[in-house]
Amino acid sequence: MTIRLTVAQALLRFLTVQHTERDGERQRLISATWGIFGHGNVAGIGQALVEYAAEMPYHQGRNEQAMVHAAVGYARQSNRLSTHAVTTSIGPGATNLVTGAALATINHLPVLLLPGDVFATRPADPVLQQLEVPYAGDVSVNDTLRPVSRYFDRITRPEALIPGALQAMRVLTDPVETGAVTLALPQDVQAEAYDWPEEFFAPRVWTVRRPGADPAELAGAVRAVRAARRPLVIAGGGVHHSRAEQALAAFAGATGIPVASTQAGKGSLRHDHPQDVGGIGHTGTATADELARTADLVIGVGTRYTDFTTASGTLFQNPDVRFLNLNIAPHDGHKLAGLPLVADARSGLDRLTEALAAHGHRVADAYVGEYTEDKERWEQRVDACYEAGEPDVRPSQPQVLGALDAIVDDSDIIVNAAGSLPGDLHKLWRARSRDQYHLEYGYSCMGYEIPAAVGVKLAAPDRPVWALVGDGTYLMMPTEIVTAVQEGVAIKVLLVQNHGYASIGGLSESVGGERFGTAYRYTSADGTFTGAPLPVDLAANAASLGMRVLRAKTVGDLRAALAEARAADTPTCVYVETETSDTVSGAPEAQAWWDVPVAETATRSSAVKARELYERHVSTRRRHL
Repeated sequence: MTIRLTVAQALLRFLTVQHTERDGERQRLISATWGIFGHGNVAGIGQALVEYAAEMPYHQGRNEQAMVHAAVGYARQSNRLSTHAVTTSIGPGATNLVTGAALATINHLPVLLLPGDVFATRPADPVLQQLEVPYAGDVSVNDTLRPVSRYFDRITRPEALIPGALQAMRVLTDPVETGAVTLALPQDVQAEAYDWPEEFFAPRVWTVRRPGADPAELAGAVRAVRAARRPLVIAGGGVHHSRAEQALAAFAGATGIPVASTQAGKGSLRHDHPQDVGGIGHTGTATADELARTADLVIGVGTRYTDFTTASGTLFQNPDVRFLNLNIAPHDGHKLAGLPLVADARSGLDRLTEALAAHGHRVADAYVGEYTEDKERWEQRVDACYEAGEPDVRPSQPQVLGALDAIVDDSDIIVNAAGSLPGDLHKLWRARSRDQYHLEYGYSCMGYEIPAAVGVKLAAPDRPVWALVGDGTYLMMPTEIVTAVQEGVAIKVLLVQNHGYASIGGLSESVGGERFGTAYRYTSADGTFTGAPLPVDLAANAASLGMRVLRAKTVGDLRAALAEARAADTPTCVYVETETSDTVSGAPEAQAWWDVPVAETATRSSAVKARELYERHVSTRRRHL
C-alpha cells in the first residue's frame, strides 16, 4: 500500500512518529519545528506544516541562527533525547544556519536543519539567491553546512528522502555522533508528489545506547586508580548527557576522590557535595587548579579536554601524571595519551565504583582534609565577592550574581554563553541541581542566551529560566524576545550593562592590545574609542520588543527587581548597570593560564611586556605523550 504526498508532507508525517527510548523512557524525537519562510520553503515545508499543524507544533522565529540556538537549548534540557527541526528558505536564510549548526555539533547536541535549496530540475538557472559556481553544477550555498553537520544530504529526488531521513534519525540519536543534521531540500522537490510506502510512516523507536566498558579496559582503570595517591576527576558535559550525576556522586563519595568540573560539566555534583571542588582550568577555582597541578592521575569523565580545561597544556605539572579517560567517544578516550575506558558515563562509573569497592579502595584521609580546607577557603572568597555592602550603591558584576544567588532555588536554570560572565560563573556560581548551570562554552557564541532560554523554557515550562546577558551579546541577538512575547514563553533576562566587551577588553589589555576596539564609547580625536559612553538604552530596546522591563540602579533595587522577575509569569527583563571601578570588588583573577599568542615584535611597551610574560608561560607547557 502507498500514500500519495509531497516530499515535504511525507517528511513532516515521518517526523511525527519518530521516538527515542533510554532506560525505558520514551519520547518524541522531533517535538516541534521552528521556521522562517521564503520562496525556498513556503510552498513545501510551509504548506506541510499547515497540513500537519495538529501533529507538529510550529514556532515562529525571527532569526535563523537564533532558531537553531532555541532548538539546541531545548535539546540540552531534554537530555539530547528530544529536539526541534528548523526550516529556512534558500540563500541567506540557509547560510544563517551555519553558526548555530557549528555550535550544535561542537557541543554534541542534536538539531535537524531543513534549509530550502535551489531547483533540482533547473528550469531556470540561476534562480533568485542562487550562488553560481563555475566549476560545479551541484554546489549551492547549503554546502557551507557540510563541515558543521554530523550528517548532510541533499534530497534531489522524492525517493531519496527515505534513506536520507532514516540516516538523519540514526545520527541524531547516536550519543557519539550526534550534532547538527542537515537535509537540504530543493524547492521544487519539496512540492513534488510521490507514492510513499506505508511502512515509511510506521512509528519508529530509536534506542539511545549505554555501551558498557570492555573488561580489559575496566581492569586497567581499576589498577590506575588504586595506584594513584592524588587522583582528581574532571567532570565534563558527558556526565549530564548520560544522566550520570548520581553515579558520579556515588563514585566520589565511596572513593573520596575530588571532582572538578568543566563549564559543560558544572553541576555534575551539587556545590555543597564534599567532593565538589568547583570549576577547573583558566576560569576555574584555586582549589581545583592546585589539585590539578599536583595530581598523579586525572580521571576525565565525558570531557573533551579543551584548552580552557588544560590551561593550554600548562595545568597538569606532576611529572608522573597519567590520564584515565571515561568517554563514550573513542576519539576523546585516547586524548593526552590517556588510558581509555570507552563506555557510557553512567555505566562506566557504576562498574568502576563496584570494582573499587571490592578492594575497599579510598584515598588517604590527609588528602581529603587538604582539599576540604582549600574548598572552605575558596567559599570564603566567593562570599566576599558576593557581599554587596551598602544597598544604595551600584553593584559589581559578582555582586549581581550574588543577588541572583540569594533568590534562586534548585528549580532555577541559568543560561549563559559568552563575555565576562562565563568566567565569573565558573568560579563563583553555586550550582544547586544537575541542570541549573546551562553554559554553552564549546563555541562560546554571543547571542545564544536569549533564544536558548526560550528553548529551555519550552522544555521545562514550570521552572524559572534566566538568560544572563551582557550588553555586547544582547546587541548580537535580542530578536527572539519577540517570539517569547508572542508565545507567552516567560523567560527572565538579566541584562548587565558594562559599556562594551568586558572580557575581551581585559584580554586585550593582558596581551598588549590596550583594550583597543572593545569599549562602547564615542571615538576620540586619535581614533580610539575612549570618549563618553554611548547613549544606548538597552532597557528601552527590550521594552520596545514587548518585554516587561525592571530597571535597577542600586544593589537594593536589584534585589527587589530580581525577586519580582522571578515571580513573573510573563517575559521579564531586569536591567542593571554595573560598577566598573577598580575600587569595587571583582571576581578572583584567573587561576591558570590561557594561550592567546602575543605579538613577537612591537614598539609599544605594553606589548613588549606582554610578550615577555607570554614566553614565561609557554615554557611551562607540556605535551602528555
